[in-house]
Amino acid sequence: MMSSIVRRVTVSIAAVAALTGVAACGGSDSDGGSGDSGKGADGAKTRANPVAALLSVEKSTDKADSAKVESTTTMGTMMSMKADGALGWADGLTGNLTITYTGGTMADQMRQLGTTSMEARYLPDAYYAKMGDKFAEQSGGKHWIKYGYEDLARLGGGSGAYMKDQMQNTTPNQSVKLLLASGDVKKVGEEKVRGEDTTHYSGTVDVADLAADQSSNLSAKQLADLKRQLEQAGVTTETIDIWVNDENLLVKKAEKGELATGSMSSTAYYSDYGVEVSAEEPAASDTADFTDLMQTQPAG
Repeated sequence: MMSSIVRRVTVSIAAVAALTGVAACGGSDSDGGSGDSGKGADGAKTRANPVAALLSVEKSTDKADSAKVESTTTMGTMMSMKADGALGWADGLTGNLTITYTGGTMADQMRQLGTTSMEARYLPDAYYAKMGDKFAEQSGGKHWIKYGYEDLARLGGGSGAYMKDQMQNTTPNQSVKLLLASGDVKKVGEEKVRGEDTTHYSGTVDVADLAADQSSNLSAKQLADLKRQLEQAGVTTETIDIWVNDENLLVKKAEKGELATGSMSSTAYYSDYGVEVSAEEPAASDTADFTDLMQTQPAG
């Protein structure tokens, strides 16, 4: 019989992946860019208007399709982690990240399975997590866990739909949308990030008032969707800082906020926009479906 720790880790990986979707792709410090080059009368006007600048950043980052990502995230006592890899978002989220849990209950659970590091693989229809040999010993020799997005959506209480949405659709410009939705976005100044000239913008999101502000140039549906995602993640307030370069690309992002389970902070850096990203489905013979793991393991 497989141990209960396998079941707990199986559930925790899905929850953490959803909560940190914004951390890796939208709630991070990234090497990227500002809304425009600032050259000429139109450029100067855009730089002077933070909302106009961020709308340019959102559009350019979305069109870039892919980037290398480095991030660190802490969520209360649940976990601290770092991630490194490359992600693409041209058609849903694809790519590979190496995730290392450095603290919290998640790291403790992973240690019981002989490792604190795993490979995360994103495909259009599923998220895959590669575990160590000790996990495989307790899961029929399988090293990978498959989380099909449609299977996740069927989990109860609305949490499954949230996890599906976050793991399948999160993109770097999500953080720009959040900043636009804050209603108080401001330009902080010009700063260097990893040697690159950037413009720094900042704002605070109050989730309770999010959909009430109509000055952000986001549609009512976009605002409602953002509010729903944040509420389901347990976020009440969130401070967002982003740094963007002269190519209209997100460079760095830092987020701090309050979750229902404690404080959250994340930082990420983006570089090499347009990098080639490929992710292959792991061999079926080495993959366990999380729905099967949940059915065959004891609750204790």
